[in-house]
Amino acid sequence: MGELVRFDWAMKKLLRSKANFGILEGFLSELLKRQVKILNLLESESNKEERDDKQNRVDILAELESKEIVLIEVQANTEYDYFHRMLYGTSKVITQHLKEGEDYANIKKVYSVNILYFDLGHGKDYIYHGTTRFIGMHERDELDLNKKQKELYQKEFVHHIYPEYYLIKVNQFNDIAKNTLDEWIYFLKNEEIEDGFKAQGLTEAKDRLATFKLTKPEKSEYSIYLDNLHYQASMVKSNYGSGVIDGEKKGLKKGLKQGLKQGEKVGLEKAMLKTARKMKREGMPVELIKKITGIDV
Repeated sequence: MGELVRFDWAMKKLLRSKANFGILEGFLSELLKRQVKILNLLESESNKEERDDKQNRVDILAELESKEIVLIEVQANTEYDYFHRMLYGTSKVITQHLKEGEDYANIKKVYSVNILYFDLGHGKDYIYHGTTRFIGMHERDELDLNKKQKELYQKEFVHHIYPEYYLIKVNQFNDIAKNTLDEWIYFLKNEEIEDGFKAQGLTEAKDRLATFKLTKPEKSEYSIYLDNLHYQASMVKSNYGSGVIDGEKKGLKKGLKQGLKQGEKVGLEKAMLKTARKMKREGMPVELIKKITGIDV
């Protein structure tokens, strides 16, 4: 069985090609429980801001053939305000894709798909689905669209208008694939696709995401990406501890904030310096090293 690249790096480098849309379409079809066809990928703000590849999160903004929009985001390290960022992300997508003066009825349906490698919130499951529903305070009935609204907006229920959220807590998965969606989560967690898996998109993923098929520059970039993830996780964890100890003296809240912030900064700097030196030793051109890492060696 060939080694496969991490899904988050594949989102950065490989899955943006139209030739590889089948992988994302397969994943979304299994998650949303219907056949999904991607029309094109849209430019997201985070991609514009993070072209240096030094961050530990990545996203893809996809427009479906149905004109709905799916925001797929991968987050590697702990982020306590992630619930808030999910809300901000969907709100921003909605406002960015409603033209000035356009009718509110033209607001696009947004799905927020979040693949998390940390434990967010408190819960036992590894997949959570959130929708917006209106329940009567006295009758306990659910507010529905009337017949005219259903005809006008081509929606069956009120919650079909609002954003929907999917949270996949990868590390909570017990590695037992009971269905095709579990097969995808197994891949997300282990970077492996077992023989016999039948989930949509996994056959293409097994073929196109194999590390041995990467070009030499892609292999170098992938190695750098993995180094960055390891250093970020290590430094954040180390400085988190220092921050907590310091917080006992100056206040736990302040110490935690400073520890996490310092850990991320120091970790990134050390990781990029180490990888830049490694690339130079391997004979990579200085200009290419600077372009990839942002460091002049």
